[in-house]
Amino acid sequence: LTFFSFVLFCSSFHFFVVWCHAQGEKNHPSPNFKQYVREQGSLTDQLSRRQVRVYQLYSRTSGRHVQIQGKRVSATAEDGNTFARLYVETDTFGSRVRIKGAESGRYLCMNRRGKLVGKVYTALGQLDGDSESMKRTIVLENNYTAFQNAKYEGWYMAFSRKGRPIKASKTRENQREVHFIKRLHKGPLPFPNSDQLKHFEFISFPPTRRAKRNRKAHSAS
Repeated sequence: LTFFSFVLFCSSFHFFVVWCHAQGEKNHPSPNFKQYVREQGSLTDQLSRRQVRVYQLYSRTSGRHVQIQGKRVSATAEDGNTFARLYVETDTFGSRVRIKGAESGRYLCMNRRGKLVGKVYTALGQLDGDSESMKRTIVLENNYTAFQNAKYEGWYMAFSRKGRPIKASKTRENQREVHFIKRLHKGPLPFPNSDQLKHFEFISFPPTRRAKRNRKAHSAS
């Protein structure tokens, strides 16, 4: 009877622990890791130094590179074109970036109608439509890169076969029009004196002559 009571007590205690654990999960649901990553990736990093990369964006559909000429944005530039050199500035430790034309000085923005335009800084030192310039880089399974608008989720930067911008509301992640390849710019380096490259030169020195007193000391020894 005593052994049977002990077994019954252990079984009841086990069911009680399981019930308490289930109640705790109902009161404290498990955190949403995907939502946490999305929220942290959208915060602006004010402490770290922003990284700026210089490269071209090759469009999969047009076979040309993205360029910013004034307010006009297209994907018709040849490899090495000055307007195709882009400054890509990181905004967070996540994947948000700003794309700026090195030659035009304008930022690649997407307005609320889904149209790609080039914009400049205002007199106050702020970008006209700052949230419109932010992009989120997405590396796809086929190794292409897509740029999604950070404000309007599901809107991507895209170009047609003729290099004309496509309205962002009509784009999807799996479309060829939103696929790009990052390529190094073949033009001159944006650094001072880069055109005055010099080859390594050997410097020849004349043979050294010992003083007379040093020679006498050696002969005496």
